[in-house]
Amino acid sequence: MRKIIQTIFSIGALAFFTYLFTFFMDGSMGIILIVFFVTAPIISFALAVSSRKRIKVSLRCDSYVNKNNTIKVTVKVEKTGRLPLSVIEIVPDVSEVFDKVDKTFRLSMFTDESTEFSFIVRGRVGGNGSISVKKVYSCGFLGFMRLQVRDALPEPVSVGVVPDIPDIKSSSQLFMSIADVVFTSDDEEESDTSMLFSANTSPGYEHREYVEGDPLKRVNWKLSSKKNKLMVRLDEAASSVQPLIVLDLYRKTGASAEYAVITEEKIIRSVFGLVTVLVKQGIACDFAYYGTGGDMVVETVDNPEYPAQLLLKVLAVKVAEGRRIDLRGMMNDVCACLIATTDAGSELAAVTDAIEDRENTSILGVSAESVNATGLKFWYLDEDENFKMV
Repeated sequence: MRKIIQTIFSIGALAFFTYLFTFFMDGSMGIILIVFFVTAPIISFALAVSSRKRIKVSLRCDSYVNKNNTIKVTVKVEKTGRLPLSVIEIVPDVSEVFDKVDKTFRLSMFTDESTEFSFIVRGRVGGNGSISVKKVYSCGFLGFMRLQVRDALPEPVSVGVVPDIPDIKSSSQLFMSIADVVFTSDDEEESDTSMLFSANTSPGYEHREYVEGDPLKRVNWKLSSKKNKLMVRLDEAASSVQPLIVLDLYRKTGASAEYAVITEEKIIRSVFGLVTVLVKQGIACDFAYYGTGGDMVVETVDNPEYPAQLLLKVLAVKVAEGRRIDLRGMMNDVCACLIATTDAGSELAAVTDAIEDRENTSILGVSAESVNATGLKFWYLDEDENFKMV
């Protein structure tokens, strides 16, 4: 409204001074000014209208940026036809994981068919974000008018802001509780399997030293730690004793995005800190999360270098409001399950009620104050980067 009033005032002032110049100073020159002030706005408006359909805007930048670092975003503007473009006004926009960008860029294209400009964005919170062009305007060269261009808006660019992952100690209570379940299940499995062999074979699994190319899920981590070298199982009777880690980045419909991204970052840091220490200590695990296709994906993490790659996959997926985890078909043959969630309220309780082995199922939440309606053991990562149970 303020800009409209300023525009009306400017036009009125020009008309007043033209009137004074025409009738009280120089009549012939005044006529020329009148013609100019009549034709110039018409030409300016015509250029602004024609430019609306001849603008194409595109964005490009890296797919990931570390938290508290900056990323360079390049905007390319192209025109069709030979006529010059009037003033183009571009308003960029970023999601909540970035610092706000309060800039408007203006340019004009006379002879060039395309031009580029760049701006810098800083990652503020770890998670998936987007960078986009919020609005594009075609403005007249006199600055009195601007018309919004809707067809030129490019698709938002997805960018993952990579948070720092805490270095969890192997003495952590949560790690030790999962490790105890894994090793206990491993002992029971060896005992059951020993009955499958004849008297001519040694009891338990048959093993040999690891050879490059062997699947890491066949590694007997407990025996390997005793022998100080990797040992793999030769038989096919082994069942999985890997824990299942489930990432539930649940965001309520209509929730504040500013708050949601902070809680989501806390869960991502906590769960990947745990996964990293598990695999470093020789405990492979299955990791379940929503993939880019919108379905639950389960991947085996059995290599100390893989959590960093898996983190990038998680950060490439936009969090969908109201989407809850689906545990169907994932709870078979797991020795323990940990659900890392941003919301352990009644909606999650409805999902976990069907879990039979509740003794070895736990929740990893945001903080000690978080609601836990599931009745399962509840853990969180404190400010000293230690896992605590509520």
